Amino acid sequence: MIKEKDTDDIFYDDEDDEDTLKDKYLTFCLGQEEYGIDIKYVIEVIGMQKITEVPDVPDFVKGVINLRGQVIPITDVRMRFKMKPAEYNDRTCVVVVKIKDTQVGLIVDLVSDVIKISEDQVQPPPRINQKEGSRFIQGLGKVDDQVKILLNIEKLLYEEELEKIAAYES
Repeated sequence: MIKEKDTDDIFYDDEDDEDTLKDKYLTFCLGQEEYGIDIKYVIEVIGMQKITEVPDVPDFVKGVINLRGQVIPITDVRMRFKMKPAEYNDRTCVVVVKIKDTQVGLIVDLVSDVIKISEDQVQPPPRINQKEGSRFIQGLGKVDDQVKILLNIEKLLYEEELEKIAAYES
């Protein structure tokens, strides 16, 4: 379960069982679009921190942060999706996720909410969109009168990219 630690941090409680996490998504914004990632991948949400740049990584990897003694690689989701960069502000967050045993921080414009989207509310993405970011889309979640773009977090990084940034993890 996501619990509020203080006004800036949200963290994941490992004691929750799989059933309470089923069909739950952490939603966040990039510009005017709202995205969701399966809550089971989310470790915590933190405010922006000082990022140390590292050499020889893809452009969308901004560097690393020191999070309570652990080095976490940080990626800018906007840059990953080849979107126009945005200036970081007090609403910009880092969503720390675990992808294949590697913790990675994802920079997003704003974290919205944790919502339930059942399987019957999800439809496959349209095949007409061949943009770079479309390979990351797991489905489209219909919630009330809105559509949330649900991401397949495991496809956000290619295997070789994940291995390269995992080398910076402590």
